[in-house]
Amino acid sequence: MSAPRWVVSTADAVWQTREASALTGPSAMPDVVVAVDDPQQEIEGFGACFNELGWQALGLLTESERTGILRELFAPGVGASFGICRMPIGANDFSRDWYSYDETPGDLGLAHFDLSHDDDTLVPFIRAARTHRPDLVLWASPWSPPTWMKRNGHYAGALPHPFFGDVDNGLRPDQVGAEGTDMFRVDEEHLAAYAAYFGRFVDGYAERGIRVSMVMPQNEFNSAQVFPSCTWTPSGLSAFLRHLGPEMAARGVEVFLGTLERADDRLIEDVLADPEAAAVVSGVGLQWAGKGAVAAVHRLHPELRIYQSEQECGDGRNDWRHARYAWRLMKHFLGNGTNAYQYWNIALQEGGRSRWGWTQNSLVVVDPDTRTFRYTPDYLVLKHVSAFVAPGARVLPTWCVAGHDNQLVFRNPDGSLVVVLHNELDEVMPISLLLGAEALSLELPAASFSTVVIAP
Repeated sequence: MSAPRWVVSTADAVWQTREASALTGPSAMPDVVVAVDDPQQEIEGFGACFNELGWQALGLLTESERTGILRELFAPGVGASFGICRMPIGANDFSRDWYSYDETPGDLGLAHFDLSHDDDTLVPFIRAARTHRPDLVLWASPWSPPTWMKRNGHYAGALPHPFFGDVDNGLRPDQVGAEGTDMFRVDEEHLAAYAAYFGRFVDGYAERGIRVSMVMPQNEFNSAQVFPSCTWTPSGLSAFLRHLGPEMAARGVEVFLGTLERADDRLIEDVLADPEAAAVVSGVGLQWAGKGAVAAVHRLHPELRIYQSEQECGDGRNDWRHARYAWRLMKHFLGNGTNAYQYWNIALQEGGRSRWGWTQNSLVVVDPDTRTFRYTPDYLVLKHVSAFVAPGARVLPTWCVAGHDNQLVFRNPDGSLVVVLHNELDEVMPISLLLGAEALSLELPAASFSTVVIAP
């Protein structure tokens, strides 16, 4: 058997190839046992979200640089090999400002629906990515319905907070939303109009040559935010799904339930308790505090696919500290039944500040003064997984035998094994893994990430 391929990254030396010894028969108790005969959930892919501020940041670079970045992120076998990405329906928290596709009050027939806003940013952004990945899968969710469909008549649900700096969203105190309420006008005519709004969105992108394959009804339906947001109750979501399902089914578009940003799987259960709503749903989207619900959702509903829909976004520092936390998030979600893993911002300008004052991390940072860019530690850690784990791969469970529990293992459709390991220590760490009847032995560099690919 040929020696495995081994790629190592540290803060000082990224993506270095090292020589790994060939697998041998076990000669001592291993540190980790890999259950090669017990494959778990199938991996659909990895990706991020197309946001307006990302395209704006990339627009500061030359066309050649922008092309190179998108090739690195999306072209199969080149870099991160992203194959599945998220996009907003209307404005999100990293759009240039608030907008929807129909801000004409009372327009239940959507006579004034207009998708042209996206032609400046999201459409060219997605088209540029698809140049390198024509089969890129896209799914979408809104952050807020049109303001006239909401009880408070405003895109936001929370007053500005000093945490966000000098921000004005124009919300009055009497317009503040609250978790556990429906900010949407939950009546049949508004629900039907909003489902049709989704349909017009899908159709509009199809006319532009861009297929949306799945939608979720609301980003973080629990959270009233200073930026575009809308709270829903489980009963309100159930009522909407009864309208949304037929609209999407007519277009061959799947519906997932999400995104859930609470460690409470009962919020999912309460929606699925409605048989008509449950019949519509083929998956669940979980993010942020939703990590506390992922294991229960997977256990109770093995028939539903699970997307980690937005990795926690950091603080704009884009440092190794957060990259290590990002690894722990990946390990948790992928170890508990998740089928797809989504980063958030593809690119931002230095500091990562949004229109609404929040500073966040990104995969690529662009310096607006020097018109230069860099890939971040978050990107490197994600690439250590996504570059090697192919769609259709299966997660393999692992057991810690002798003190190490910091790995993910996958079997690709071609039979190759992908072992991703993190050494958190500031010293070299020897480790051995038992893979069936053979053992892999390595010396992990201090404070490093490693990916080992073992041919079938």
